[in-house]
Amino acid sequence: MQIPREGDYVAIQSYKHDGHLHRTWRETMVLKTSENEIIGCNENTLVTEADGRRWVTREPALVYFHKKYWFNIVTMIRNSGVSYYCNLATPFALDKEAIKYIDYDLDVKVFPDGEKRLLDVDEYAAHSKMWNYPPEIDTILHDNVDVLIDWIDKGKGPFSQAYVDLWMQRYEELSHH
Repeated sequence: MQIPREGDYVAIQSYKHDGHLHRTWRETMVLKTSENEIIGCNENTLVTEADGRRWVTREPALVYFHKKYWFNIVTMIRNSGVSYYCNLATPFALDKEAIKYIDYDLDVKVFPDGEKRLLDVDEYAAHSKMWNYPPEIDTILHDNVDVLIDWIDKGKGPFSQAYVDLWMQRYEELSHH
């Protein structure tokens, strides 16, 4: 598989544990690829839901995927401040079609004032029962929630203002806004 280069556009596909396609983002500009990470940015991109509903993102969003962590991080850049939506999910896979991952329902939202909230706990419990998530998945996800909270509390990686400034500047340069 050819690794996308800086400035290339890729699709992102989110699946559920049973294999069905959950959500697709049509275009995300790749800002950085390394052995373990992909950083990208999308803005006004078409999102298609599993039920066929479509909508367009309103604000620029940085996306962070890692090969070793069971989460990905969406940094939403709004006039009211930066907020984060962190999906508990498998490490990403990449093929000629898209960046792909399995979404495991749980999300951590970080508000501009720093408040953190664990979301969709009920959905996780329902899907865990319905699709028989193995106990290892539960352990891995809870461990990764802990890692995520640690990153948030320490302002690590995507949770630092320097990261946001650097990658938004790079996006502006590459997209010639």
